[in-house]
Amino acid sequence: MFNLASDSKRHDRNIFELYPDNKYSNKSLEKEEKLWLLVGMGYTAEEALTAMDKCGPDTQIAELTDFIYAAELEKELDVCIRELPDEEDEKSYSHPRNLEFLSNNKRKLEKQGSRGLWRSSKKQECGTERRIYIPNPMIGFCDPDESWPIVERKLPEAAKRLPYFYYENVALTPQGVWSKISRFLYDIEPEFVDSVYFCACARKRGYIHNLPIHNRFPLTPRPPRTIQEAIPWTKKWWPSWDGRTTLNCIHTKSGSAKLAERIRQALEKYDGEPEPPRHVQTYVLAECRKWNLVWVGRNKVAPIEPNEMEMLMGFPRNHTRGGGVCNGDRYTALGNSFQVDTVAYHLSVLKEQFPNGINVLSLFSGIGGAEVALHRLGIPLKNVVSVEISEVNRNIVRGWWKETNQCGNLIEIADVQEVTWDKLEQYVSLFGGFDLLIGGSPCNNLSGRNRVSRVGLEGEHSSLFYEYFRILDLVKCIMG
Repeated sequence: MFNLASDSKRHDRNIFELYPDNKYSNKSLEKEEKLWLLVGMGYTAEEALTAMDKCGPDTQIAELTDFIYAAELEKELDVCIRELPDEEDEKSYSHPRNLEFLSNNKRKLEKQGSRGLWRSSKKQECGTERRIYIPNPMIGFCDPDESWPIVERKLPEAAKRLPYFYYENVALTPQGVWSKISRFLYDIEPEFVDSVYFCACARKRGYIHNLPIHNRFPLTPRPPRTIQEAIPWTKKWWPSWDGRTTLNCIHTKSGSAKLAERIRQALEKYDGEPEPPRHVQTYVLAECRKWNLVWVGRNKVAPIEPNEMEMLMGFPRNHTRGGGVCNGDRYTALGNSFQVDTVAYHLSVLKEQFPNGINVLSLFSGIGGAEVALHRLGIPLKNVVSVEISEVNRNIVRGWWKETNQCGNLIEIADVQEVTWDKLEQYVSLFGGFDLLIGGSPCNNLSGRNRVSRVGLEGEHSSLFYEYFRILDLVKCIMG
């Protein structure tokens, strides 16, 4: 859901500078594709190639990102240790803040009766850590173009009780993150899905939920599945050597005008030739993949517009427009949102169960992707309690709620700390309980594009996962 753009100051060397044509053209196609993917995630070409050389040609992307992250962390650790003035400081460094944070949260949740956290922590202490691998292709439990699940799954007994819950986060995380998320959420296996099977942009996400997986169906009409179908006017200018048919993950930042100008200048040097040299193509395609640039003229590229992002992400036109929302806010909001068609496919199993409406507790779901998905499925929204810190996002959801003439009640909470046992008990008594608890947590500390604070679930932003778990556990206790 959340995909905060990383600091790009360190990415001052591009493929064009690092690899002349006569050197790079000998790389295999598979290695080249992995290089493009890693560069698109925010790593430098030098780091990506070093990781592929060290780990081997058959290494999965998730393991390559772990290698790069570990190498960077080791460098930072060496610098910090060299700068420590005495033994006491070295001792303090060996106990980072994230351990203190986890310990504090454990005591906090245990005090509130959160038995699940203790159970999960004991498993970790006993050394039963398991590694969760990212599947390829990333189609989840069901192929949206088929009518039956490709797997069977058995939920733990504790996860079968209502309410339904649904948690999303970025798929490619530091090693061990999804294992930890799974432990906290009843040891349910994640369902990894790339939204490229639903729309014209990739969005690799993991979902842990207790929803049924039979009888799913996609939203209709189906959205465009290629760039040329989604943005047809770009086809006129699309060069034959740009083989992209889909866009990369939608980010919270767009490519700069200076970058577009550098690309134009690089291409115009070879205007008299049938096509530019291979090293120029590689440089241009790497930047186009990284920033989702499309062709808008001869030798001219530009980032996709917010209204095009809305369409790709499954939102109605102008969903994020108006109300004092600037383009920068729109990029951020859309980059941090659900891909509606993907989420609606998972939620479609609820349509027959809740023909008269559904009560939803929406946690950190941004601009209302969950609400839009349920509305597009034709499931009435009786009561929605939306917990979202961003005022911009709350304004967008409130505006959509009014424009679509929702008959139910929208209750907005800005601070997750206000979601206490007493308040949840009040809502359960008022509504008769929650049917669905849906949301995610920011992936700023998990995403490969974040080069500054990719520290895992104990990071400042991604630690909101523990709030998701806390609230789910409280709701289950109150309703159970």
